[in-house]
Amino acid sequence: MSAEALLSVRSLSVNFRTRSGTVAVLDRVTFDVAPGEIVGIVGESGSGKSVTAFAVMGILDAAAQITSGEILFEGRNVLAMGARERDAWRGSEASIIFQNPRTALNPIRTAGEQIGDVLARHVPDTATVIRAKVLDALRQVRIPDPEKRAKSYPFELSGGLCQRIGIAMALSCSPKLLIADEPTTGLDVTTQAVIMDLIRDLAHERNLGTVLITHDLALASEYCDRIVVMHAGHVVEAAPVAELFAHPRHPYTTRLLRSVPSIADDISQLQAISGSLPDLRRSDLPPCRFAERCDRRIPACDAAGLMLEAAGPSHTVACRNPL
Repeated sequence: MSAEALLSVRSLSVNFRTRSGTVAVLDRVTFDVAPGEIVGIVGESGSGKSVTAFAVMGILDAAAQITSGEILFEGRNVLAMGARERDAWRGSEASIIFQNPRTALNPIRTAGEQIGDVLARHVPDTATVIRAKVLDALRQVRIPDPEKRAKSYPFELSGGLCQRIGIAMALSCSPKLLIADEPTTGLDVTTQAVIMDLIRDLAHERNLGTVLITHDLALASEYCDRIVVMHAGHVVEAAPVAELFAHPRHPYTTRLLRSVPSIADDISQLQAISGSLPDLRRSDLPPCRFAERCDRRIPACDAAGLMLEAAGPSHTVACRNPL
């Protein structure tokens, strides 16, 4: 764990028990988040991005099991916390914004009541004080007419306003860590920009360590300081944004960059990523889970013990034949 890290995830592995077998969803996931830093976790659907977020927050499905690793928050091992301590930590020191703003909110409670529930749970006070804090939370996420919106139900609000309510709930207790799991899903392009500007501004104002989970590399390049690239439950590369886009070292990162329309200079440069994610139920998964899709595969790729290794200052890659 680096001295300045707020969150340090180390060799985190998660399995899911299913009727058809055990699924090795995460395998030795490792990354850090510093205070005030926005770290993007990117990759295809099914790469383990959201599972990583849920593992950090302690909200994994009952079928999930953390088999190894550590989640350190300011040096404290989150996985060693008791249930009450973890519940108190979640919401007061670490919060999450979910990807579907409408389904993330309770449809039969008003926006103000839901923010008030969070405040009452973590910083209990009189009803008058909590109401004042609710209105302040709404103002901080730039919701017009907060008194009116506090009385609104989710079905009365647009998707963008619902997501702002979710952000207000997440930040109401002034956490140090914010995880945003695909926060612009289902929103139009203009509203996406408004929501992302809001998250970035609040993160910088409050010195929040922020994890942005997204499949949108263009979005990550605009709002993140560093990017962690995941494939099939592995972290394959991590680097500052400018370094990753200028000098990607992992073949998967290169393919991912070439598949993004907004990054390519010309449509003729777009390239699909061949193949598909491996079946994670297999008992014979190769050490590199991208190997079977990779045109740079060499015999060394099949040797056990693949780890993230330094590829430059603040740049790591898990590849036996990097670019």
